[in-house]
Amino acid sequence: MFTYTALISTLTLFSFTGHPIGKKLANTDPGFAVVELFTSEGCSSCPAADELVAKIQKETSEKPVYILAFHVDYWNRLGWKDIFSEPAYSNRQNQYSSWLNASIYTPQVVINGQQEFVGSDESRLRNSISAALHKTNPVGLKINSTKENDRSVSVHYQIDRNISNSFLVLALIEKTASSKVLRGENQGRTLSHVQIVRNFQTIPLNGQIEGMSEIEIPSGLDNQRLEIIAFLQSRENGEITGATKVIISK
Repeated sequence: MFTYTALISTLTLFSFTGHPIGKKLANTDPGFAVVELFTSEGCSSCPAADELVAKIQKETSEKPVYILAFHVDYWNRLGWKDIFSEPAYSNRQNQYSSWLNASIYTPQVVINGQQEFVGSDESRLRNSISAALHKTNPVGLKINSTKENDRSVSVHYQIDRNISNSFLVLALIEKTASSKVLRGENQGRTLSHVQIVRNFQTIPLNGQIEGMSEIEIPSGLDNQRLEIIAFLQSRENGEITGATKVIISK
């Protein structure tokens, strides 16, 4: 379907270079790839893209490749409500439509906020990730996180310079999940997913290079399968200029 216009623990996040926070970040650090997949359990073309990003995730587990699967809600009308879908995720895809002058469809992939294409196009996805990893990273981002309780995580962020017209995105990721689809285009299939966005927020920087935020953990999630992906994004054109992640443990 390709059409449709401080009590528990303190965790240290690593920069995209893999160096601890205490180490100074440099502009010569290697590149990174933020891969955003817009998908839906109600779309018959999406399982192939879900399977592809799962394969990429496994192959690049030791590299600065950050995969986020946004389950959009506009296919819910076809008879199956994707339990992972949120209107906010469809709104994010709409924002990319404006930034990139692109159509809205599923499965759609966006790389570092700058290029989009069909999410099941394996050759292009691999080439785009490879190209992104060979670029130098212009902005250093470091973060530490304190899990306050089972329902929220506090995040402290620091950027290595003042960047204008940008915001920080924090995304809470469920590493793996599956569901049996009872209706709609994928009726009768059990679908497996990786890197599912379960909550996210955008934080206007307004010239600040340091700050705190808190992200809520929805009820019923297994903390052993959660991580936070954070990245810096331009308000003007959506370009992502720095990224990192942390695994949330009990």
